[in-house]
Amino acid sequence: MITEKATLLKEEDRYAFQVANKANKVQIKKAVEQAFKVKVVKVNVMTVPGKTKRFGRRQVTSSSWKKAVVTLAPGDKITFFEGV
Repeated sequence: MITEKATLLKEEDRYAFQVANKANKVQIKKAVEQAFKVKVVKVNVMTVPGKTKRFGRRQVTSSSWKKAVVTLAPGDKITFFEGV
């Protein structure tokens, strides 16, 4: 994810990802370690609720999604996000 808050987290070696709703912390840790060849120290997971919008008289709620904030070991960086 590339947001203002996620950009500030990069200074602390923390990165934010949008993950599958059924993924757990162990699966997220393994996936990040395999994909980016880094050591993951901690994984924080949160479910972001969908927003309610109105279309005339109808109320429609967008689907909820899961966000993971991954803390890397000191010295590790994900170069995919550098320069963005």
